[in-house]
Amino acid sequence: MTGRENPKENDLFFTCSLIDYIARKTKNKRNTVVNTLGKTSITKIYDLADVYHSDNIDKVSDDFIQNAHISQGSFDNISTAKYAVPSHWDIGKVYKRLILGIAKEKNMNIIDALFEAYNSYVSNKIDDYNSSFYYDAPQNILNAYIDGKIE
Repeated sequence: MTGRENPKENDLFFTCSLIDYIARKTKNKRNTVVNTLGKTSITKIYDLADVYHSDNIDKVSDDFIQNAHISQGSFDNISTAKYAVPSHWDIGKVYKRLILGIAKEKNMNIIDALFEAYNSYVSNKIDDYNSSFYYDAPQNILNAYIDGKIE
């Protein structure tokens, strides 16, 4: 391991941040973006994150939007936010931590855990910027996923 963080964890952080960036750009829910991209494209992003993060994120996102035929949606959690909006990097970190927790808890590979996270009810709670759920401690978010409820 070089640096402060495991490189593959950093790749996951970039992958989740790109997913959020694409979702904001296309006004889609995060699970719609993940499911439309599919496992092949998500795995490609994850495997080549160290290359993609060096490129312009608009170009990278446009390429994946075009290749996966992601259409414009109507989900806009940015304009409906009443408070400060977290960046796609902020939300990428929240999802990264959740995915790592799911992978460890369920003994799953990262890509399968990613699909679990984005297709869970917790994803809708994270993406509600009018609540403070996405600011909760990572363990609380993971516990909400595991328990199937928010305390």
